[in-house]
Amino acid sequence: MLTTPTTRVLGSPELDDVLAVLHQDPVANAFVTARVLDSGLEAPYLGGEMWGYYRQGKLTSLCYAGANLVPIRAGAGAVRAFAERALREGRRCSSIVGPAGPTARLWARLEPHWGPARQLRPRQPLLATDTVPRDIAPDPLVRRLGKAEMDLVFPAAVAMFTEEVGISPLDAHDGGLAYQSRVAESLGTGRCFARVEDGRVVFKAEIGAVTPDICQLQGVWTAPDRRGRGLATAGLATVLAHALAETAPVASLYVNDFNAPALAVYRRLGFTRAGTLMSVLF
Repeated sequence: MLTTPTTRVLGSPELDDVLAVLHQDPVANAFVTARVLDSGLEAPYLGGEMWGYYRQGKLTSLCYAGANLVPIRAGAGAVRAFAERALREGRRCSSIVGPAGPTARLWARLEPHWGPARQLRPRQPLLATDTVPRDIAPDPLVRRLGKAEMDLVFPAAVAMFTEEVGISPLDAHDGGLAYQSRVAESLGTGRCFARVEDGRVVFKAEIGAVTPDICQLQGVWTAPDRRGRGLATAGLATVLAHALAETAPVASLYVNDFNAPALAVYRRLGFTRAGTLMSVLF
């Protein structure tokens, strides 16, 4: 048995131990948990590596290293070990995102070598709810989109991403093919919802990561010329009803702390604080 702190890449034999760590905070860890469950920690399907930190022979912390670098249950020793490994392997991620404390400590070690960040979002409220609001009428025009409607939804998805992240996904090294694939997957799994007016998406939202405990809403967007009219509140009420009925007993999302209109919408829908995340965007 290992008796000194150590890190190593984990695989399917460690699946149960990894899930035990992830289940300590199912809301914050929904994205990574979904990846682990979908892949069984098999490398070709995980989309990256799972690093494990052992202390006194027990797996105590994780770091998902894929398109995102995500520290999980990481104390000071784990953060130091994960930072050392990340520096040895070089930056392959487009962002670092995770619980605010560990992510801030990890970034403090990486910033001298990987910085400056293109954007830093140090405090992003993580919200959750297990209830569909009774006092908000869902929007009957918000519907599930299908695979054949890619041409309809993709311009809205690009606009949402560009506004949220600050760069267009079409400017990526692959010309946006990876992003197009992700949108197509959302359509193919029936998890993309939108309100369409005159052949144009004016509201959209997706059910992203799904685990037996949590589903994570993402890609929430209203066309700029239709904002302030209640479309997001009623539209999300529709999506939330689908999410809780079809995917998981709790729905979560995270939002920038400076986005006051979005925070007001989520409070109106009954979302409450479940934690704080931090994102570092490259």
